[in-house]
Amino acid sequence: MKYVKWTFYTLIVLTVFGFLHYVLPQHDIVRITDTETRRIDFGDNSIFWASADAGTGTAQPTRDVKFIETIRQNGRPMVYRNEDTGWIWPPYFKFDSYNLQTEASDLRSTSAAPRWVVVTHYGWRNEFFTIFPNAVGVRLADGPDERIIPWANIVILTLLAVAGIMLRRMWLQFRERTLDPMFGTAGEAWTDAGDRAGDARRGARTSWGRFKAWLRSLGG
Repeated sequence: MKYVKWTFYTLIVLTVFGFLHYVLPQHDIVRITDTETRRIDFGDNSIFWASADAGTGTAQPTRDVKFIETIRQNGRPMVYRNEDTGWIWPPYFKFDSYNLQTEASDLRSTSAAPRWVVVTHYGWRNEFFTIFPNAVGVRLADGPDERIIPWANIVILTLLAVAGIMLRRMWLQFRERTLDPMFGTAGEAWTDAGDRAGDARRGARTSWGRFKAWLRSLGG
């Protein structure tokens, strides 16, 4: 039972970590090589794509998606999709994918004369499932070694930690003030009922013994 409990807790921690790692903003320093728009047919991986751009049709099995193609500092490619998030989820409230595409196109460069940029995005890149992170911002970097402090993540995680501590304290107080007395009263009532039942059985045996003695005295 101990292993089952720890397995359950481990799964919860991994699920929360994966969720936060997917939705929280990340920053990459890359060199933009090209931007393009492709027609995408959505399949089993449709949950990893955002909704259609604001003002366009939503119930479309296929639509145009903007992409930003880049090269990392280690020479490996990284491709981002550029989609609006709208008002729903994740709460980036991104409606400027066309403007972002224009900015990214203007920052293109070659390996001979690289221009390093910071791409802010959320999501994962998975080649097997054809999943792309969604770019939400792009700006010119100070250089390939620019140090980026994720202030947004620090603030969000701090607020989540404070909320978690407050919820735990509220739960402990609720259990101490409501559940424990309730279950304690129920346990005492159950114990009292058992004691009363025992007394009744003993009283019944005593009364029956007296009744049998009275019958024997009549017989003489």
